Amino acid sequence: MSNDAGRFDRQNDQKRDDQRQRKPLDPMNETGQQNQPPQWVRVLNVLLLAFVIFYLIELVSQSGSPEITYNEFKERVTAGQVAEVTIEGHQVTGTMSAAGDSDDPTGRQMFRTHIPEVGDTRIVELLEQNGVTITAKESGPDVLSRLMVSFLPWLIILGLIIFFWQRMQRQMGGQQSGGLFNMGKSKAKRFSRDEPGKTFNDIAGADNAKKDLTEIVDYLKNPAFYQRLGAKLPRGLLMVGPPGTGKTLMARAVAGEAAVPFFSISGSEFIEMFVGVGASRVRNMFEEARKESPSIIFIDELDAIGRSRGAGVGGGHDEREQTLNQILSEMDGFSPHETVVVIAATNRPDVLDPALLRPGRFDRKVTLDRPHRQAREKILEIHTKAMPLGDDVDLAAVSRRTVGFAGADLENLANEAALFAGRDDSKVVCMRHFDMARDKVLMGGKREQNLSDEEKRVIAFHESGHALTALLFPKADPLEKVTIIPRGRALGMTEQAPDEDRLNMSASYARDRIAVMLGGRASEQLIFNEVSSGAENDIEQATKLARRMIARWGMSEVIGPMSVSSSQEEVFLGHEISRERDFSEATAEKVDDEVRKLITGIEKEVNKRLEENRDQLERLANTLFEEETLEASDIDSLLDIEVRRDS
Repeated sequence: MSNDAGRFDRQNDQKRDDQRQRKPLDPMNETGQQNQPPQWVRVLNVLLLAFVIFYLIELVSQSGSPEITYNEFKERVTAGQVAEVTIEGHQVTGTMSAAGDSDDPTGRQMFRTHIPEVGDTRIVELLEQNGVTITAKESGPDVLSRLMVSFLPWLIILGLIIFFWQRMQRQMGGQQSGGLFNMGKSKAKRFSRDEPGKTFNDIAGADNAKKDLTEIVDYLKNPAFYQRLGAKLPRGLLMVGPPGTGKTLMARAVAGEAAVPFFSISGSEFIEMFVGVGASRVRNMFEEARKESPSIIFIDELDAIGRSRGAGVGGGHDEREQTLNQILSEMDGFSPHETVVVIAATNRPDVLDPALLRPGRFDRKVTLDRPHRQAREKILEIHTKAMPLGDDVDLAAVSRRTVGFAGADLENLANEAALFAGRDDSKVVCMRHFDMARDKVLMGGKREQNLSDEEKRVIAFHESGHALTALLFPKADPLEKVTIIPRGRALGMTEQAPDEDRLNMSASYARDRIAVMLGGRASEQLIFNEVSSGAENDIEQATKLARRMIARWGMSEVIGPMSVSSSQEEVFLGHEISRERDFSEATAEKVDDEVRKLITGIEKEVNKRLEENRDQLERLANTLFEEETLEASDIDSLLDIEVRRDS
């Protein structure tokens, strides 16, 4: 494996050397934008340069007139060598007469001088006696002041324009896309082949998905080989799975394995308030990907722009549909030699437009399910690799108790365990930290709740009813823990952990699940002769499961193997309005009657078994009231073992 890795690195180095020889250095930073100062900085630099040039011109114009002393000035006036003067405050400028030119050793015609601060009232009389033309001006500001007065209003106006311009660009997203007139540029983040990325070795589980993606990786590594065989590169690949199962991570791993440029963007980033911006960004993104082919385009949350067209009332032609049309057009426009693969991820494949799923577009689908027990253990090993684990930590046991956890949930579990270890000032992460983290992930954090002894007693019997019912009904999931400590929105919790991952649900198992849900309410009715509002969620979940059994799974002799599903789960208003009801009111009433009979029949059986084991129920509830939390081992030692096997 090390030899293959070394050969793969040398191939990458050779590719990079070839690219450096073919292409000049690209003055782009890691975000894909040029290293240029903002627009307001460039405008300010231009204004400062103009200010300096104007100031230098004024200085040069003044330096052209030689300065003479005041005494010399009076002597030249008396000698008749001055033709005209301009008096402005204490400054006097003028020109020599023709007679004075011949006597002037420097040959300069212009001159300037300053009148003393005290002032000389006889200078005007002297000038008039010698026939000098006099021009008087009011004293004004100096050169710098005149420049400030001239330029300051324009600077303020331009500054306000630039400020509001930049603010409008930020609000409209123009700053990331290069300005208001560059809003059509793609916002896709580019990850080059030189950057270290994820590989399949960094992802545990999902072995079937890896096998499906290996073909794409091989094609991107050696497209000429497949083209010589007449094979065509798959245009699009759609990854489907629940949230947190690693769809985005898997796409990054494909790019890392193939060592090709990777363009990543979310579906919502195409849409702006201006019509046509999304389509323009799609064109720009595909154009950039073609320039660097072979490459990968990854569109996360494809359902944001790929929903069925014309689903709304009236079927409007909006910005989202234009963006979708452009994506469809671009995927059809690939030439055979353009090795660009489009990978998309969504957890709602049922809402996608059929045109996206036809052959030639996203015709290849990769399903990422929640990991099974062995996969969860491998995922935990990856996320705990950098953690100092205690000797009592059993990741296999943790994986058995985390049925239904996705990869993101397991990562969060490991992180929460490390945080709990930090709070305990522990040098290692112990098994109890994983137990505490699991309780927090499943039930939420503990909350302060001042409950009276009477309320705690009701909650204790309610949770004990759930726990004892789980022991009395043989098909129910094994009991894990019971607590009356308020967590999240719940005042108490009964945890069950199945022995294995269930992908199918039998009728007997579903009935026993409903029995456990109704156990808390039945316990309250038995002990206190009344029920409380604490069974609201239990009744809701039991009703949903019973309705699925009757209306969808054919577990009723009266309804039979017939689907009687309603349109409540329709995603679009247009589809819901246009959908016709495929069953009658009489059938709907029969479904309601069967659901009621199923739930009430199970409730009677639960009441009977709890009444037969009332002493066990009271013993469990009283102990739970005192201890507040009981593990499965504590409950087994507290109750008779025969109770668990009673059917």
